[in-house]
Amino acid sequence: MSRRRILVVNPNSNEAVTRGLDEALRPLAFADGPEIVCRTLAEGPYGIESQADVDGVAMPLRRLVEAEDADAFVIACYSDPGLHVCREGTARPVFGIAECGVLTALARADRFGVIAIRQKSIRRHLRYLRQMGLMDRLAGERPLEMSVAQTASGEGTLDRMIAVGRELKEIDGAEAIVMGCAGMARHRRSLEEALGVPVIDPTQAAVTMALGAVALA
Repeated sequence: MSRRRILVVNPNSNEAVTRGLDEALRPLAFADGPEIVCRTLAEGPYGIESQADVDGVAMPLRRLVEAEDADAFVIACYSDPGLHVCREGTARPVFGIAECGVLTALARADRFGVIAIRQKSIRRHLRYLRQMGLMDRLAGERPLEMSVAQTASGEGTLDRMIAVGRELKEIDGAEAIVMGCAGMARHRRSLEEALGVPVIDPTQAAVTMALGAVALA
């Protein structure tokens, strides 16, 4: 029997984000477990930062899911682009990191906060949380005012994340923090140590759920 495989797709075309995902997911790459493969969507924009970007990658993601024979898929963008259209295209499980990240935060705390890349992203995220019926568990969402590329580069990102995370914790009352962009993945452990509350990397959360789904299939 061939080794089972989880395909993690970065829907933007920034390879630095994909490398950060690969690094963040290494603790979940068990020798006897499914292979975790991170892939960049070549058709995607350099950063997914608008609803137009979200809508634009939906069908390329659908075509990728239909063409690949992975046992599970993870869409590694906090807007969960193409999640439902991809689920229509395959009988295999497809996980969105925003959905999984928030659900994981709910298992760790009563109220959670989200660190967004930009203020303009927050309206899109709140619309999604309303659809999930989870607004009463949201303590707040605050922006870094950085691009996806800037968060992936690492220059000054952690310091800014700590400052925003403290506002979410001390002002908004968040008891857990969800990182609202896949490009932030490499900073999870350092951010958690600085804040003293659980910090959820949504891609790790989604891949953990995918591992369970594949193991129990």
